[in-house]
Amino acid sequence: MLEIILALYSFYTFMRLYISFMQIGYINEEKREAPVLMSSAKYMVAANYAVAKEKLSLVETFVDYLMFVWWIISGFALLSSVIQVEGTVMQAVLFLFGFITVNYLVGLPFQLYQTFKIDDAFGFNKMTLKMYVIDALKSALLFVLIGGAIFALLSWIIGTYEIWWLWGFVLIFSIAVMANVLMPFFMSLFNKFSPLDEGELRDAITKLMEEAGLKSDGIFVMDASKRDSRLNAFFGGLGKSKRVVLYDTLIAKLNKKELLAVLGHELGHFSHGDIWKNIGMMGLLLFISFYLFGHLPESLFTKMGVVPEAGVQIAVLMLLLPLVSFVFTPIMSYVSRHNEYAADEYGSRMGGKENLVSALLKLITENKAFPKSHPLVIFFYHTHPPVLERLKELGYDASHVVVEDEKAEDTLPNDGIFAYMDRK
Repeated sequence: MLEIILALYSFYTFMRLYISFMQIGYINEEKREAPVLMSSAKYMVAANYAVAKEKLSLVETFVDYLMFVWWIISGFALLSSVIQVEGTVMQAVLFLFGFITVNYLVGLPFQLYQTFKIDDAFGFNKMTLKMYVIDALKSALLFVLIGGAIFALLSWIIGTYEIWWLWGFVLIFSIAVMANVLMPFFMSLFNKFSPLDEGELRDAITKLMEEAGLKSDGIFVMDASKRDSRLNAFFGGLGKSKRVVLYDTLIAKLNKKELLAVLGHELGHFSHGDIWKNIGMMGLLLFISFYLFGHLPESLFTKMGVVPEAGVQIAVLMLLLPLVSFVFTPIMSYVSRHNEYAADEYGSRMGGKENLVSALLKLITENKAFPKSHPLVIFFYHTHPPVLERLKELGYDASHVVVEDEKAEDTLPNDGIFAYMDRK
């Protein structure tokens, strides 16, 4: 069984690496063609940013594979020998803390490189190292308090019930739904949310929500610009906790009509029940995962040099979950892309096609989002349709538009990383 799992994970890793290589080659070819939707300089920057992230992902995927092999060959046995505490639940919690801490420390250099090297070079990152550390400490505290309680409950279930996988699924799925309800609270620990000032924009958004039948907890502006320069807007929370959230960067870059079109798109998701559809798909994925991993043979754990105690079983579930999710990813991505088209159609009716088109053009330009991707990347990972296809559905023909180039120094990072990323 251990050999089968290793073979499956090796295939999974190979597929991820292959898709990344295809994406890098595809973008490096396309960036030499005539630019679309943005100026030549910004088109080149968007391409180089996409390639830089993909190259980092390549290295991270390979390191993840090495860590997987280490865990199943000797890592679990080593950690189990170190964690010797009286009490099944406490031992399980400490074992899981150790497992996650090791993985976090291995992945930390990639996070730092993405934030302070790549994102910084392309003008996205606004965080200081101090802010990053404070965020990390807050996250760690939340994880210890909330994660520790969840691990303890799940460990108790495993030690108490024979069909622990079923009750474990119920617990984790319930917590996932509750997390959506409490999301505004958790986000407020990291960002400041200020009620949108009264005025024309607020009145227009309120009217738009009334037309869609949405009752929310309010309309808020999030100080996203202190960390990142990207543009975004979303509806957060469930039930009475729902709130409209606008990034301050979005308000700064989009006019009122464009903002309303973007919010119209988000209201389309609300009107079509997409949030509940996503929760349902997540629940199905969790159920299948808990069922499969709840029926792993004891011989598998013996080969890893451990006994199937609660902490080890949960860690193995977490380690193998990407295998199941990778199989489901294309299906979930397809459904999500379908929902995005429907939300675009709804948003264009609420806010006007021309305004939604204008907003999409600004979003991809400001977010330096390269408008093309390899078909495999779209098939597996794209939760949104390619922007060219979205614009086409909205009746916009990109080939008829000529965009004047800005000065290169306004758009191209003058960092040594740029030359590295531009290599094919």
